[in-house]
Amino acid sequence: MKPTQLWTSFARQADARPGATALVAQGRHISYGELAGLVAEASARLGLLDTAGGEPIAVPATKTPRTIALVLACLRAGLPVVLPSATLPAATLQRLLARAGCRHLVSADDDAGPARAGAVPAPAAPPAPGSVAFVLTTSGSTGLPKLVPLTAGAVERFADWAAARFELGPGASVLNYAPLNFDLCFLDVWATLHHGGRVILVDPAASTNGRRLLDAVDDNAVTVVQAVPMAHQLLADAADEAGRKLTSVRHTLFTGDHMPARCLARLPGVFPRSRFYNVYGCTETNDSFLHEVDRDALPADAVPLGTPLPGVEALVVGEDGAAVTGPGRGELVVATPFQTAGYLGADPAVPGPFTDLPALRPGGATRFYRTGDLVRRDGDGVLHLEGRNDFQVKVRGTRVNTAAVEQVLLDHDEVTEAAVLAVPDPVAGHLLHAVLRRVPGAATGTLGLRRHCALYLPTAAIPSAFRLSEAPLPRTSTGKVDRLVLGRTLHTL
Repeated sequence: MKPTQLWTSFARQADARPGATALVAQGRHISYGELAGLVAEASARLGLLDTAGGEPIAVPATKTPRTIALVLACLRAGLPVVLPSATLPAATLQRLLARAGCRHLVSADDDAGPARAGAVPAPAAPPAPGSVAFVLTTSGSTGLPKLVPLTAGAVERFADWAAARFELGPGASVLNYAPLNFDLCFLDVWATLHHGGRVILVDPAASTNGRRLLDAVDDNAVTVVQAVPMAHQLLADAADEAGRKLTSVRHTLFTGDHMPARCLARLPGVFPRSRFYNVYGCTETNDSFLHEVDRDALPADAVPLGTPLPGVEALVVGEDGAAVTGPGRGELVVATPFQTAGYLGADPAVPGPFTDLPALRPGGATRFYRTGDLVRRDGDGVLHLEGRNDFQVKVRGTRVNTAAVEQVLLDHDEVTEAAVLAVPDPVAGHLLHAVLRRVPGAATGTLGLRRHCALYLPTAAIPSAFRLSEAPLPRTSTGKVDRLVLGRTLHTL
């Protein structure tokens, strides 16, 4: 097991510039030298574990300097690191670790001992030792989160592209808004540390506090802001209220969800010296498309996906399974130099979204990923996102499957019918409203249903509103729940 290039690049920065700031967390500045010291401490903890098999080490993704140091220690040791959400229910976490093949769950903030061991693993398809650097998790909107292994080479290729495109080297100050288990952190955190910039960690407790976000950007002279549209709206509201402009920002990226035109129109006033970019990608492929928005000619409707990143292949596949070569609609299918080869521990008998298709050019990639996103290619060859081909929606930047939420609610003993509707929201993208039919005489209420959902669903998938009744839900002539009728009654929720 050899150290990854991500580690050796960080180590060079720490040797050459030990006093330079690497991280800012809750107002505290941690230098590259200090962070290297934390990595040495974390490496000593890893040294107490049996890691001879090279299986992944699980590190709960709490957003702290010690977590980042522990991840770097894994990269130093050449050990894959799994980053599960720190808010996963215990039972879900144990199932995830068993699927990943993790014998060791190491909390960066646990001073009681070197590690906590999970169940003896039995992964369906373990990675080759040393071939994987990071194992990300999907949102789990359709059940147990999927495990997305990414090689060190894939991450390094992306880090080098991102650093060159957004000037992430020494002197850069990059806001990290996303949780550490999100793929957005490959730019915010790992590419920045790889190339000598400093990372401003947004405290999760402040992620919906516009004034604190504004202060984090302003006080740290942030040069790069990447965040979901909700965060940009919070920043715009806080900047207007305080009468401030964020003049240090040079690159403003919005990703993870549709950017509302009204929010986009406000950004030039908030970031008067910044360029603007729409970034599109999936956890499985990392970023795939980039569109730079002309700040002097902002679009009145949805921002296009943009053009493929270097090395990215893209197809639009119609309902007949054939590639759409001109203007038309279909599912977006991509292959990137930064993508996973497949899910870790997946059942080989279950078809996945990965497929081998003819390459777009000789020598190009042949392993494609079906994104599930429906796009339209216009007469100029520009792609526009039009929606999903299933029940998935975005809630605060997280992809949620409303059918999976309905199934969790139907698993409750006192619920006989359930319908979950995604209601557009200017801040969150969508909010989930659940309409339920309870068994006669049921005692459960909204609080009990929230608790039930919290046992099995990620936070974003828990409905924000419940409508409880003992009357049957409206049905169509074919016996399905009539969602149009329910939608017209949502004003009563």
